[in-house]
Amino acid sequence: MSMLFSSISEKDKVTAIDELIHDSSPRPSFFLLVILSTIMATLGVIAENGAVVIGSMLIAPILSPILSLSLGVVMSDSKLIRWSSLTLLKSTMCAIGFAAVFTWFFQNGYDTTINNTEILSRTEPAIIFLIIAIVAGFATAFARAKPNLNEALPGTAIAVALVPPLAVTGIGIATLNYEIAAGAFQMYLLNLIGIIVATIVTFSLMNLYPKRNHASSAQDRESKSLARDKAKAEKLKEKEEKEKAKAESKKKK
Repeated sequence: MSMLFSSISEKDKVTAIDELIHDSSPRPSFFLLVILSTIMATLGVIAENGAVVIGSMLIAPILSPILSLSLGVVMSDSKLIRWSSLTLLKSTMCAIGFAAVFTWFFQNGYDTTINNTEILSRTEPAIIFLIIAIVAGFATAFARAKPNLNEALPGTAIAVALVPPLAVTGIGIATLNYEIAAGAFQMYLLNLIGIIVATIVTFSLMNLYPKRNHASSAQDRESKSLARDKAKAEKLKEKEEKEKAKAESKKKK
């Protein structure tokens, strides 16, 4: 086992840290993917279309802040823990909210009760799903640090299945079926716990703690990048408003 993790180069560790912190940054594009994956999962569940539900798992970015949260725990980095936890919390609430809204609009003509097989399969948490989450978490964390294993990441994203339980939680809330909502959210928490436990162990075995300073620098770079993007968006908005006001002024003349 030690040989397996010692084969990971320092360069690969640094790259994995940079990518994890970047991928878990609360950018508008991140939340756009959360929303799109949630809509796909919700409609796929309502229509009982497993292929659509699987597709939603492939574009869902929620796994990234979970991995960076585990990284923060391993490195005893409170800033990274707060950064990742906030992104994860916002993602969770966003997914449940959009799932509820789209269910409210599209539930007519479809079975949104426990008789729907896609709903039923995500409202019965069991120990076997915890084990699956642990295995998938281990595989994801390891593949992140091994560039030659990147092709395995889509498979682990499907195995983890974080968005569908959140979608079903929203469906339960929209239909006022709190048994469905509670069961699905428990499934989400079960997956979440399994992934966090597995990735903490994996990152510890990778000996990532010495890279704490690099992780802190990566966070600073991301914070500055987010600030620049925000300032740029505000300037663009201000410019558009000025041009609009100028155009309206010309029309009045």
